[in-house]
Amino acid sequence: MLISIDFNSDEAFYMQLRNQIIMGIATSEIRDGENLPSVRDLADTVGINMHTVNKAYSILKQEGYLKLDRRRGAVVSVDVDRRRAIEELRTQLREAVARAVCRNVSETDINAILQEVVEEFR
Repeated sequence: MLISIDFNSDEAFYMQLRNQIIMGIATSEIRDGENLPSVRDLADTVGINMHTVNKAYSILKQEGYLKLDRRRGAVVSVDVDRRRAIEELRTQLREAVARAVCRNVSETDINAILQEVVEEFR
C-alpha cells in the first residue's frame, strides 16, 4: 500500500490519508480482512504525526471501512449495509451535483464525468 501526503495541499492530512485508503479498498489494492500498518509505522512512513493517522483510522472505523482491534490493529472490514451505503452515496452525489450546477456545469458534463469515474473501478 503506497500512501503519500501532499504537504502543499489545503486538504487536511488525515483526510488525504482517509481518501487514499478508501481508494485503495475501492480498487482492490487493499482487501477486506487486510491489516493496515500500525499507527506508529504509518506515521513514520509518510512523515506525519501519530495522532493524525489515529484520527484517519477513527473516521474510517466510524464510516464502516475498518475495525480496530487491540491485538490485530486496524483491519479492513467493509460495512456491507448496502441500503446505508446507497443513501450515503445519494447524499454525497446530491451535494456534488449542487456545487456543479452552481458553477454552470451541464447535465451532460455531469453524466459524462460520472461515467468516467465508474469506469475507473471496472
